[in-house]
Amino acid sequence: MLAFQKIITIEPGKRGGRPCIRGMRITVGDILGWLAAGMNFSEILADYPDLTEEDIRAALSFAAERETRSHPVSA
Repeated sequence: MLAFQKIITIEPGKRGGRPCIRGMRITVGDILGWLAAGMNFSEILADYPDLTEEDIRAALSFAAERETRSHPVSA
């Protein structure tokens, strides 16, 4: 089991079926967007106290795994 599998949830009726954090309405995409905009972990955690550092790392891990699967490296 990959580390993020306990944290990332996908529910068809929630946020259009996008991957969310622990069933909340915060998506992996939200977290990636905040990080891309320059927010650091501390700022995200201050703005969203229901999140944990583990949640943010799980979002990054999920995105990295999905990217790897959608663009396999050829030998």
